[in-house]
Amino acid sequence: QVSLVESGGDSVQTGGSLTLACVGSGSSWLRPIVSWFRQAPGKEREGIAAIYNGDTRYDAAVQGRFTISQDNTKNTVSLHLNNLKPEDTGMYYCAADSRLSTWYLWYRPEGFPYWGQGTQVIVSS
Repeated sequence: QVSLVESGGDSVQTGGSLTLACVGSGSSWLRPIVSWFRQAPGKEREGIAAIYNGDTRYDAAVQGRFTISQDNTKNTVSLHLNNLKPEDTGMYYCAADSRLSTWYLWYRPEGFPYWGQGTQVIVSS
């Protein structure tokens, strides 16, 4: 079992920056695959970044602006959001899994069994 808690969401202006944190705990938290998803109002949840064993993946919409990182000493996966745009507004969730097969489909929410409660990001123009 894995428990995830996100934090760091806030309201910022266009061009601003935020750092979101996802802290994991539980007996299954061992070299997990962690993805960040976001869900805008009225839209489906979409995968935007993932990390596993030091390797990273990004959606094209955030490539070059967002950076995912992992601190194993703190069981934390962070998402650094730079040059934020109004279209980045949404609820941000982290999700985790331990199955390697999930890594190849890191952007699909249905593959992840463990989820945090989400943290809200609002970007105003």
